[in-house]
Amino acid sequence: MTAHAHSGPSRPVLLGQNQYGKAENRVVRVVRDGATHHIKDLNVSVSLSGDMEEVHYSGSNANVLPTDTTKNTVYAFAKEYGIESAEQFGIHLARHFVTSQEPIHRARIRIEEYGWERIETAGDSTGDDQPRHSFVRKGQETRLTQITFDGERWEVVSGLKDLVVMNTTNSEFWGYVKDKYTTLPEAYDRILATQVSGRWRFNWTGDEQDMPDWETSYEQVKRHMLEAFAETYSLSLQQTLYQMGARIIDNRGEIDEVRFSLPNKHHFLVDLEPFGLKNDNEVYFAADRPYGLIEATILRDGCEAHIPVDLTNL
Repeated sequence: MTAHAHSGPSRPVLLGQNQYGKAENRVVRVVRDGATHHIKDLNVSVSLSGDMEEVHYSGSNANVLPTDTTKNTVYAFAKEYGIESAEQFGIHLARHFVTSQEPIHRARIRIEEYGWERIETAGDSTGDDQPRHSFVRKGQETRLTQITFDGERWEVVSGLKDLVVMNTTNSEFWGYVKDKYTTLPEAYDRILATQVSGRWRFNWTGDEQDMPDWETSYEQVKRHMLEAFAETYSLSLQQTLYQMGARIIDNRGEIDEVRFSLPNKHHFLVDLEPFGLKNDNEVYFAADRPYGLIEATILRDGCEAHIPVDLTNL
């Protein structure tokens, strides 16, 4: 046996975790319901893993489904199955790859969804039979989901990013540790603003369970999250974060775990005294960096955490 042979127990270098697939397949599906059209706009990333040792060790592609084929599958499935929701579409894809390709043991589908809303025109309000095929891209947040399937068990983690929220009062920050480097004055009325990055894990894990209504779930999770942000009299961003997660868990039985990453978008009162002006919580400087970064997981009692602590690559 030569020193570089790859078989047998004496192999000096072993292959670890590996996966492959086609990332960021941009697919837009239009449903034409007469004159009224509907849009689903997704960015789909497919990642597959399984019996892939040989392709790494010897270059044999015998077990490799080309990434170009996974791309084609995304577009074909958009036609064959439609896109009822990002979650449902990802479930169709994950099931297909694992069940149709014997070497593939696990599929992970990550999807970003971009929202569109219909442009209302005068003709719509008068009841005229006017074509309804014009849309404006929503800029509020990007919806996310990750579907993982190993042939038996499902894991669905959905979420959102870039949802910017602000309270202009009902926020304080005082009573904190002070040392010789502390210069921050205590605040008894401050702006609290953040850019929400959140993920939530569903307790649907098997086909024998009733599947959640993915669209309703997303709408309701976002509603509870925003209501908690608005209704919490905040003494710290950590307190607000916990209330946002707890409100979701308390109201949505299909979700067992929530994780938030909340940058504190600092707003500092501008000193207007040099100009003879009194700044009564009216004029602020919005600082983009550095920022406090508050992160935490909120769990249903008796459940374990599965959402990664580092959300940047989820």
